[in-house]
Amino acid sequence: MERHPDSAVRIPLRSAAGALTVPASAAPVFAPGRAAAEEVPGPVPESVNIPGIVKPLPAQWFVQRDTNAEMRWESLRDADGEAVVGRHVPVERFFVRNHTSTPLIDPVGWRLKLFGSGLRGAPSPERAVEFALDDLRALPATGIHALIECAGNGRSYFHRQQGRLTPGTPWTLGSIGSASWRGVRLAEVLRAAGLTDAAVDVLPTGLDPDYVVDGTDYGPVRRPLPIAKALDDTLLAYEMNDEPLTPDHGAPVRLVVPGWVGIASIKWVGSIEVADHPLHSPWNTVFYRMYGPGHPPGGGPALTTQVVKSAFELAEGARLEAGREHRLHGRSWSGTAPVRQVEVSTDGGLSWRTAELAEEPCAGDWTRWSTVWRPERPGRYELRARATDRQGATQPEREAFNREGYLFGAVVAHPVTVV
Repeated sequence: MERHPDSAVRIPLRSAAGALTVPASAAPVFAPGRAAAEEVPGPVPESVNIPGIVKPLPAQWFVQRDTNAEMRWESLRDADGEAVVGRHVPVERFFVRNHTSTPLIDPVGWRLKLFGSGLRGAPSPERAVEFALDDLRALPATGIHALIECAGNGRSYFHRQQGRLTPGTPWTLGSIGSASWRGVRLAEVLRAAGLTDAAVDVLPTGLDPDYVVDGTDYGPVRRPLPIAKALDDTLLAYEMNDEPLTPDHGAPVRLVVPGWVGIASIKWVGSIEVADHPLHSPWNTVFYRMYGPGHPPGGGPALTTQVVKSAFELAEGARLEAGREHRLHGRSWSGTAPVRQVEVSTDGGLSWRTAELAEEPCAGDWTRWSTVWRPERPGRYELRARATDRQGATQPEREAFNREGYLFGAVVAHPVTVV
């Protein structure tokens, strides 16, 4: 039986900062796996304590999810409903998805090694082409605006709304963030390394600790990309929101693969194999595939593009005053095309109104929207938002089940109370 990559963690020896220092000379320490529990409502503590994450994690911004920190959507606005976060999420507020823990890597000594049968003159790791950080900065720079979103974002709603339990991290909708990324296109680096026309796949590998489940060591996180995507819009990023990458977000260099599930955007990338044949790793053969009813016994194809989703910038169970206008804000996105339209319901889906878009939608990023609502009577209400992208994909009322809870794109019921 395959194991979900959220279900167990390896606890490495850490520095005083709480992260693995690379290289590390000490032997690793392992901890038994466990499934994360759903968040229990209650008072919000001052901070979230997640061993292995370096940056501070104020609890008003984050929810702890095992080795991960989920963004609170309500933290994008202050108590008066005014925006405190624009289109891009500041680095300090950006969610963190770690399979194990954040490594601390010396950017001066860091090297990116490229090798494989799809390159000229670099057939093996021993004969790899190497790039230092300064070498990458010397290549033509590219800036993009793009989302990073975990494949399991929204997983908990398979249980909450559809009554089907799934293993793994019980994300609501906060394992996502948009940023401005700057770096060099992977295509530039591949060509500089001697890319041949025979190349089929590339396999980026991270420098994070090995991922271990029930005694099986799957090695560092790594996942193949087809050469077409690698040469299209994939970026080797060294800056995030106009600053050098920080450790929790992939320093010194990470991949950004627009529109695709977050696992494709390998953090702390240290090597890239380029092959003239298909490449494989547990992250495309065992993990990040769909299992269960309607899917092949060995799992469906490796996940690639994200689905359409929407979220309110409002806490679940928020209390709103009756007899006055409230401007409801949210964001919608799609992995395949820019958002075309967002509709909002304030009566549990009985009626819908078209929301106002705050900016021109663009591919690979979310679109902010808002609508005005004046509830006249106190009581409990259910808000809903659904988006449609320019290819016609829209959010369904229910999402087809898959055992690992990936790609939940159905309309999410958002409860509020009017007083």
